[in-house]
Amino acid sequence: MAGLKPELKIYDSHTHLNDDVFYDDVPAYLARAQHFGVVEMNMIGSNELLNQRAIELARHYKGLHAVIGWHPEDIARFNNAAEELLLKQLTDSVVVGIGEIGLDYFNDEHSPHDEQKRVFERQLAIARDLRLPVSIHCRDALADTYQILKNAHVEEFGGVMHSFNGDVEWVQRFLDLGMAISYSGVVTFNSAKDVQAAMLATPLDHLLVETDAPYLTPVPYRGQRNEPGFTRFTVEKIAELREESLEDVARATYENASRLFLNH
Repeated sequence: MAGLKPELKIYDSHTHLNDDVFYDDVPAYLARAQHFGVVEMNMIGSNELLNQRAIELARHYKGLHAVIGWHPEDIARFNNAAEELLLKQLTDSVVVGIGEIGLDYFNDEHSPHDEQKRVFERQLAIARDLRLPVSIHCRDALADTYQILKNAHVEEFGGVMHSFNGDVEWVQRFLDLGMAISYSGVVTFNSAKDVQAAMLATPLDHLLVETDAPYLTPVPYRGQRNEPGFTRFTVEKIAELREESLEDVARATYENASRLFLNH
């Protein structure tokens, strides 16, 4: 399959080449991403190991940037020492944001909701102090996530709802907080009508794209392992649904992600 036009650039705002399934073969995945026009990527951390790997990758490869923090599923290990290390890591020049942080009420067996909220609020306070944008994980927790972001005055430091899966009403509420909204391969699924409607209701200047690789693989590779290059197919589907050109959607989402993460 031919790659994108050489002048077309895509920014995968949320991916996990720091994950075990990719970490020993990063150059090959980057080469494939380049083939599809995906030239900038955020390496997203979630715990001590994956945060450190995100930083190492961003130091080593052009176009890779680290976004580090503690995922709600990992908060049992977020203690004083972990916070001190995170604060130190956040001073690294390759770190462009804090994430992925937030609430997950689906996978909550080892992460009580009150503790998730506490750790989320603490990391938002750090982001506010450092004026770093945040990448927000939200699963089955839209109302609490919204209220915590509102209370934290997220509009003062910015952020993105990663792999947004709410409806039109919810997307408007998060947009009203000044949040960017990122769409993953889910938006390519014919069954994802609410997500597609939310995407159509998202102004182009607030819209980002991502893979969340190795998860959420877009059509036509749904069911296979996702990878950063497949951001192309999400951009194509968004352009089709919005009845806009591929070039315009790629350019806008690239500029939006760059403005949020690279221009602060």
